[in-house]
Amino acid sequence: MNADTHATSATPVGCTNFKLRQLTRRVTQHYDQHLTGSGLKITQYSLLTHVDRLGPLAPGELARRMDMSASTLTRNLQPMIAAGWLALGEGVDARSRLVHITDTGLELRRQAQRRWKAAQLSLNEKLGVATVAALHGLLDEGLAAFHEEDTHGD
Repeated sequence: MNADTHATSATPVGCTNFKLRQLTRRVTQHYDQHLTGSGLKITQYSLLTHVDRLGPLAPGELARRMDMSASTLTRNLQPMIAAGWLALGEGVDARSRLVHITDTGLELRRQAQRRWKAAQLSLNEKLGVATVAALHGLLDEGLAAFHEEDTHGD
């Protein structure tokens, strides 16, 4: 499926970046409201989930897998390491480090997962399951186009 599949006779109006940022802010607020009481923001929950699922991995690899810059990852990791949710352990040699989730982080993620699930179900209800599925498809296509551009050096 390509972008033309989703095209209509209307020409896009306004700034795509602004519209995406507006929606991202609203969706983030939605998830953060549901996560209230867990002690986590959605970005922290996402980091815990990625580290839990991917196992111990180098910060650079984690940043790549989460499609974020190394500096953004470092900024997000620091308070989570300080809180004892994540830790930096030894890597394959003395100069490398691996990020891993602690027992405290695992428990916090497990507790927050119920709230995340409620947020997802609530979002599905608010927007409609078909709309959320279509949105996921469009976002995946957009991300794939940028990843393709990155790998081709265009």
